[in-house]
Amino acid sequence: MNKLKLNILSLGLLCFGITGCSESYLDVESTTNVTTENYYKTIDDADRALIGCYDGWQCTTSNGSLSIYVASQVMSDECFGGTGNTDGKGYQAIDRFDISVSSSDANLFNGTWNDYYAGIFRCNTLLQKLDQIDWKGDDQIRKRVEGETRALRAIMYFDLARLFGSVPLLTGPTAENLPQAEPAEIYKLIAEDLKFAADNIPTNAYPKANASTNDGRITCYAAKALLARVYLFYTGYYGASDLVGVVTKEQALAGLEDVISSKEYDLVPEFKNLWPAASSTPVQGKFEFVSTYAGDGNIETVLSMKFNTTQDYNGNQDGNRWLVMMGMRNTNWSPYGKGWGACTVHPKVWNAFESGDKRKTASIIDLVGEGIESSFDLKDQREYTGYTVKKYTPMAFADGTSASKADGSGDFQTSQHQDFVVVRYADVLLMAAELGSSNAQLYFDKVRSRAGLTTKEPSQENIMKERFVEFAFEGQRYWDLLRQGIDVASSTIAESGIELKSGGNPDVITITADKIKTTKGFCQIPSTQITLSDNVLKQNAGW
Repeated sequence: MNKLKLNILSLGLLCFGITGCSESYLDVESTTNVTTENYYKTIDDADRALIGCYDGWQCTTSNGSLSIYVASQVMSDECFGGTGNTDGKGYQAIDRFDISVSSSDANLFNGTWNDYYAGIFRCNTLLQKLDQIDWKGDDQIRKRVEGETRALRAIMYFDLARLFGSVPLLTGPTAENLPQAEPAEIYKLIAEDLKFAADNIPTNAYPKANASTNDGRITCYAAKALLARVYLFYTGYYGASDLVGVVTKEQALAGLEDVISSKEYDLVPEFKNLWPAASSTPVQGKFEFVSTYAGDGNIETVLSMKFNTTQDYNGNQDGNRWLVMMGMRNTNWSPYGKGWGACTVHPKVWNAFESGDKRKTASIIDLVGEGIESSFDLKDQREYTGYTVKKYTPMAFADGTSASKADGSGDFQTSQHQDFVVVRYADVLLMAAELGSSNAQLYFDKVRSRAGLTTKEPSQENIMKERFVEFAFEGQRYWDLLRQGIDVASSTIAESGIELKSGGNPDVITITADKIKTTKGFCQIPSTQITLSDNVLKQNAGW
């Protein structure tokens, strides 16, 4: 068994749905009587294994590895790397698309790579075992389970394909040492998986009316929305006429129209109420807020990644660990809680909003305008701009106690539980408008009206500008730029020398378009994975 085989097996063998995302998956021998040989017999087994697949997806962001969300923000033109002034410069290397900024960081995404393939292993294992499960003659249950599992696998491969371009394509629970597949082959699997989910998960499997109990589950509507997102990225970046022969433009649009006509979703009337911090005011002397937050699983949420407060330092991984990276550097200013100061906001985003746009103050913390800067330790912050992210930030009660648990007992690093909203209904509307819906004007105006703005022509240019401010800091901007072509992405992200402060002193950031073009917008393949593969894996250009 070569090293890569051992690596894959140790990550995935025991992660098929019984345990949470814990260090126990590193054990090669089972510590229980449940194994892949004697499990997967009943519908209950299948559902428990499916929960394990969701858990595997959650693990891609819950254990402290570099999440796709943070990477997406750092690579975009919305944010700089930030973090502490004396921290390593791995985030700066990602921000500049230049490993020479931090040449010792050869494994920035190693944990991410492992986490994704562990999650994919779980999905592949369940899919392989479907035929041995007694479905009691109910084909609909089997289709639901298979649809959700395949959608989860598709999501994880989509993340990998966007991050790295070409990656090994494992379609079964194998430990084979495979080379990187061609993008078309990867996207064909993604498209087929999502199409199966869209066509086979029953429309009534997880009704929005029962969001309190089923929020976070993949519905046929979520699959259709994701399929349109994949279509737009693949056809845009690779210049293709359709999604590898599986989905046409007309089919992608029809899926979005199905989501809209289902009446399961709508826009939350007040934009700020989509975000816990933006909708909350602290109550002095109490562990509570006056809040208008629309709540988890609200009417606008098409798909979210769920987290909870029970993560600890003993191997239980289920909190939103990357959220801590987004908090203001060691600064509590209720309702905002402290964090590690990553992803400082580019001032151009603050200036990109039209006059009167309600989304501006709901999206960005203005440290000067909100009176925070005087209490902020500039000497501890790298790449300070005066702005940071409000949509995704830890929260603190009025006394500075972490609000990650309602009674103030939460650990600010492990107990963060804010959902990551993967797809919002606003995205469905704007994608449908972009794909040429006959109702494009209606959909476009609906999004703008909620923001307090007047009508505009839903041209491609205007839609992309609208997406910039509507989905600011939601992990979408970088991919929206990249799907317009590497020339557009590189010229938009490039900086000739923007002035800011690091450690309280003047600093200048320069990002060259040529660096981005050389990498083709993709990230560094972890050096450890190349070594484990006996150099079967090849490093991406520019890294």
